[in-house]
Amino acid sequence: MGVDRRRIILKSMLYQRSGIDDVDRVFQALADPTRRIIIERLSRGPASVSEIARPLPMSLPAVTQHLQVLERSGLVRSDKLGRVRTCRIEPAALQPVERWIRARRSSWERRLDGLGEYLAEHPTGPHKGS
Repeated sequence: MGVDRRRIILKSMLYQRSGIDDVDRVFQALADPTRRIIIERLSRGPASVSEIARPLPMSLPAVTQHLQVLERSGLVRSDKLGRVRTCRIEPAALQPVERWIRARRSSWERRLDGLGEYLAEHPTGPHKGS
């Protein structure tokens, strides 16, 4: 096995262990305004594909494509009973994103706290010529 191939495999394994793939998939899915509208609708409860599509200005196949992206990201799950496919939101898919955001927030809060302490100690700013 070549060095490049091993490097690709290792990088893939590291990303999978860190949850980056899950975070990327969720952010990519939520990057589209139509998909965010669908998520907002499903946050009120399960709905059939036709119920989801009704208020949207696009074809049913286009809505289905958006739903497939949401399903691949793990944000939506669907079940088919007869001819009706019902979709529901999967809140657990947001947990990796929440952890990622919480880590960033914690880092920025520490930095801002440090800045606040510095400004409290130096209320008039640095003195020139001292």
